[in-house]
Amino acid sequence: MSSQYHLRPAEPKDVPVLLELIIGLADYEKARDSVQATPEIVDLWHVLVFFLSNIIQLHKNLFETPYAHALIAFSGPAGVAGGEAIGFAIYFFNFSTWTGKPGLYLEDLYVKPDHRAKGIGKAFFVELSKAAQAKASNVYPVVIVMS
Repeated sequence: MSSQYHLRPAEPKDVPVLLELIIGLADYEKARDSVQATPEIVDLWHVLVFFLSNIIQLHKNLFETPYAHALIAFSGPAGVAGGEAIGFAIYFFNFSTWTGKPGLYLEDLYVKPDHRAKGIGKAFFVELSKAAQAKASNVYPVVIVMS
């Protein structure tokens, strides 16, 4: 791991940060309209309701009934407060009927543009490989870039 950044599993307190990163990914994919919690919604009350409902849903699905797992990259070394969230990976475990073993499916991987080409994506794959091995998985994450 670099002293310029560090990764860690997401915690419940990170849900608002994850949602901001998801919106960053949507902007990159030119799909901002797909994210309901956007500042463009005219009525502030609706913005608040949509944002809070997405936070509640994300919290539930990541931490209460963990259908998925998340890793977040922060600027600065581990253990130092105040690092900026600069990327995330959301993944879940699946099952292969062909191999009879669990696998790991990488749903999204995003690194903010200013922090790319610094090894952060590679660090995510190292951590994802560890998570797959911990589940005795022989299926490694594969990313197909659609855009």
